[in-house]
Amino acid sequence: MTDPTATAAFVGAFWDEHIVPTITDYIRIPNKSPAYDANWEANGHMEAALQLALAWLRAHPVAGMQVEVGRLPGRTPLILLDVPAVGGVEGTVLMYGHLDKQPEMTGWREDLGPWKPKYEDGKLYGRGGADDGYALFASVCSLLALAEQGVARSRIVVMIEFCEESGSPDLPAYVDHFKDVIGTPDLVVCLDSGAGNFEQMWSTTSLRGILGGTLDVNVLTQGVHSGDASGVVASSFRIARNLLSRLEDPDTGRILPEALWAEIPEDRRRQAARAGETLGAAVHQRFPWAGEMQPTSEDPTECVLNRTWRPALSITGIDGVPSTSDAGSVLRPHTKLKLSLRLPPTVSGEAAGEVLTALFRDDIPYNAQVIGDFSDVAGGWNAPPLAPWLEQTLDEASITYYGKPCLHMGEGGSIPFMGMLNAKFPDAQFVVTGVLGPNSNAHGPNEFLHVPYAKKLTCCITDVLAGHATRRG
Repeated sequence: MTDPTATAAFVGAFWDEHIVPTITDYIRIPNKSPAYDANWEANGHMEAALQLALAWLRAHPVAGMQVEVGRLPGRTPLILLDVPAVGGVEGTVLMYGHLDKQPEMTGWREDLGPWKPKYEDGKLYGRGGADDGYALFASVCSLLALAEQGVARSRIVVMIEFCEESGSPDLPAYVDHFKDVIGTPDLVVCLDSGAGNFEQMWSTTSLRGILGGTLDVNVLTQGVHSGDASGVVASSFRIARNLLSRLEDPDTGRILPEALWAEIPEDRRRQAARAGETLGAAVHQRFPWAGEMQPTSEDPTECVLNRTWRPALSITGIDGVPSTSDAGSVLRPHTKLKLSLRLPPTVSGEAAGEVLTALFRDDIPYNAQVIGDFSDVAGGWNAPPLAPWLEQTLDEASITYYGKPCLHMGEGGSIPFMGMLNAKFPDAQFVVTGVLGPNSNAHGPNEFLHVPYAKKLTCCITDVLAGHATRRG
């Protein structure tokens, strides 16, 4: 096993000297995921991020590590590290992260920006540092920490993709392409998830799926004078609002079709209750509320379940609506909404798409032209039960480096890779964790990487790899 004092010292120094400067450079690269940069290949930002990572790997090699770069035609690249076992330990651990980013988003603090890194009070601000640029560097740091102490471990495969924020469309092809290299992992470690607080390690036990798409309501072929047409031509926005009420209760936000709900397993309810008890009001207070705005529930456990196991709708974009400063007296010809429907972990996204298509197909008010496209699907995931050795290792590691036991909770976001891997490797154990704690604001303005927390998490992962070897030995 590891010496915790030595691990903490090595990891802390390595982060300060070799990881923070590199992530700072990485933040400067506007490597938006293909869904947000159709010209990603020509723009060259993805290649710049790739080359930064490869240069860093050359400067910080792990003994015997083989580095492969996947470049399948028409697809984003992929980095695959194959690191041989130490001490004759059997088994394979697959570690995962990604290096693509969400778009800029507005609302950044005046002295910050998505491509403008700033280190302040232990937080490294900028897009992509926490989601998920740190994962590759933290994974290698864990391996080097074990090597420094001569600790045995299993073979490690590290997979870093470049299209996770687009739903990982290229990843299945790479998993098949590199299937002989990957082998059959018995432990998967993913560093792309969240943390309920910055005071202990958090293990993600489930992920919601997502169904994305557009609802386009057309009432005219062109805009007309609102004084002339209003009262005769129905507002496209009103019709869209009417249609959405078939999906979502406008008063409570409850998703109405029962087919979009799932039974919450009892163990997930227990975990949610324990997480809610630990976090208390922080479950909802961590969001940047406007004015006197209140949460949908002040019960911490209900908040946890609402964001992890219950469906919810967000409207994330609107076309056909000018800004208020540019809006004239015009009855607009159409309203196009971008829908983001979060689904319980065990609800099929494809089946949900069929539900929405049927919901908006018949009995349209005034026979308006409605075009629905609900094809953007990412599956949810419910983790297999933790093996006793792994649950004990997570608890002990969290107590060692944070002073508190590990807590287990679902997350509201999606990592499509997890469900796919679980299907391919049904006997594998999963450790899904991350650094996205309160106010770290992935995808939004002022995203930050909490460096002290990330250091301790790296130490915990080091102990998980050592514990896996002990169990395999």
